[in-house]
Amino acid sequence: MASVPAVVAPRPLPVNDPECLVDAEIEVGAPGPHDLLVDVRAVSVNPVDGKVRSSFDPADGPKVLGFDAAGVVVEVGDRVQGYAPGDEVYYAGAIDRPGSNAHRQLVDSRIVGRKPSTLDFAAAAALPLTSITAWECLHDHLRVTADTTGTLLVVSAAGGVGSMVLQLGRRTGLTLVGTASRTESADWARQMGAHAVADHHDLVGTVREVAPDGVQYVFSPVSAGNVEAYAELMTPRGTVVAIDEPEGLDTLPLKTKSQAWHWELMFTRPLSEPGSTVQREILDEVSRLVDAGELRTTETRRLQGLTAASLREAHRLIESGGTVGKIVVER
Repeated sequence: MASVPAVVAPRPLPVNDPECLVDAEIEVGAPGPHDLLVDVRAVSVNPVDGKVRSSFDPADGPKVLGFDAAGVVVEVGDRVQGYAPGDEVYYAGAIDRPGSNAHRQLVDSRIVGRKPSTLDFAAAAALPLTSITAWECLHDHLRVTADTTGTLLVVSAAGGVGSMVLQLGRRTGLTLVGTASRTESADWARQMGAHAVADHHDLVGTVREVAPDGVQYVFSPVSAGNVEAYAELMTPRGTVVAIDEPEGLDTLPLKTKSQAWHWELMFTRPLSEPGSTVQREILDEVSRLVDAGELRTTETRRLQGLTAASLREAHRLIESGGTVGKIVVER
């Protein structure tokens, strides 16, 4: 066991409480058979960090958060294949293990990709969770291929996942309609690949203006209150893929046109298919595309120091609801 600096949530608290995240020392053990021990150089913050921070079981605390990281391999488990000390990697981790908000982290090598060589650690740390989520939404759930046509509605297109759905969607035959309500977020959505931008405050009206024949697909990170709008906008047998978790959501409005609803959780593979290397393969392909100039980092703000103060500020910004792209924290 080695003791390393980390940032922990001592108990579930709101972001405005100065004790919601604190500096601490944690013990990190030796790698398991499939594990890498990674020297974490940068992390990024996702909405899931705030959800876990404010709602975890106090009996499980103190909790190390963080579901995105980039760093350098220090040590490998005895069954690890393809990695050695000194390799630069990036990954999203798993929700059932200590997170990346520590100077060193153990992570299963089968969900770790090689960091894009053209990005520094902070720019790379913006990508894993959102890239995997977007990839799984498009390819696992919507069954999109390079030849797929039709229209995809990307709700909250300037968010972290929406930004990657747009970039990856540009590699297909889809027409991409993003939603945004501010000039800054609309401009960002266009930079990420949106062919047109609608306003989610008047979802049906503004989408109809740019897609009068309706849409075949919807990416939904904000599903509450939108099911009827999706049902109206989608063509028969259209498909929604959602990443949020609205309580008591009623999807019955989709039945009239035989439309489908899919749930995407990036942690499904690490939790339920621990032997799978699919997420490693996704990250390696994203890395290749970044280095080829076909994808770009979604980093828009960089904070310095892997400390409680920096991470509290990152959480506050995320929970303000006005962020564009991703916030990263560089050690």
